[in-house]
Amino acid sequence: MREIRSAERIVLDSPEPAVVATGLRKAFGGKVAVAGVDLTIPRGGVFGILGPNGAGKTTVIRMLATLLPVDGGQARVLGHDLRTAGGEIRRRVALTGQFASLDEDLTGRENLTLISQLFGYSAGEARQRARELLAAFGLLDAADRQVKKYSGGMRRRLDIAASLVVTPELLFLDEPTTGLDPRSRNQVWDIVRSLVSAGTTVLLTTQYLDEADRLADRIAVIDHGRVIAEGTSDELKALIGQGTVKVRLADPADRRRAAELLTALLDSEPLPRTDPVEIDFTVTGDAPVAEVLTRLEAAGFAVTAFSLGQPSLDEVFLAITGEPSHEDADDSREDPE
Repeated sequence: MREIRSAERIVLDSPEPAVVATGLRKAFGGKVAVAGVDLTIPRGGVFGILGPNGAGKTTVIRMLATLLPVDGGQARVLGHDLRTAGGEIRRRVALTGQFASLDEDLTGRENLTLISQLFGYSAGEARQRARELLAAFGLLDAADRQVKKYSGGMRRRLDIAASLVVTPELLFLDEPTTGLDPRSRNQVWDIVRSLVSAGTTVLLTTQYLDEADRLADRIAVIDHGRVIAEGTSDELKALIGQGTVKVRLADPADRRRAAELLTALLDSEPLPRTDPVEIDFTVTGDAPVAEVLTRLEAAGFAVTAFSLGQPSLDEVFLAITGEPSHEDADDSREDPE
């Protein structure tokens, strides 16, 4: 992907963090979506908000982007009060939501040209800006094709390009790769890295652990409308132990008894898993890991795989929330829009 040229140079006029939020709250029809979120997001880099469906991620993003009124708490975005300076905030941020906000009957070029003109570009300037963005996002060959004929990954790239017609100081990306194939996900990740290198701060929400692990400098884990953990990827992994033991059995019927044996040996509870033949434990440095295979074989269990490694961010999420990152939660907790 070519380098993304900014419409104008980003000048940081304040040493304040990009976002400082305290006690943010939001409810819909009596259902609490955000139950007192505190966030401090530094300027520059990528800050990740990680959580399952219905955790409150989108509602937090929409409040900070001034699209939803705040029921409680306070926040400053790029040095401006969320309640009293919404117009100034909107001039300096951009939002790419979960669904493409494009006119599918127009071509990619026509979409970007129209949006550029709405931002005040002259007709000639709008055409030039559209061409620059189409080139930067690898869409020149499809520029004159109707958007409804684009693939999901192409639509996503065009949607992000539309957010960058005027370069934002802060870009909100709400689950930007949901539903994309691996190649398209990697393309979006490259776009995010390019934006950060150009000076934009990115606030990214995601359900994908590998996405947060690869992109985010810091990560806040949100569940049931609250921040339940925050730190770098390595700091979050350190919360659950120094290593992870993974055991795969030949027979699913052996899982419960094998788990009981290893729980006693390692003095640790197995991590939640849906795989009927896998048992995972987080362990400390003095755990008798070397005895795992010996004990299992002596008890008559057939082991097909065994490994010891560092915990993954997925295992951190399981340990903190007690549920997989992709598990469907009660979507009614989120903003129904």
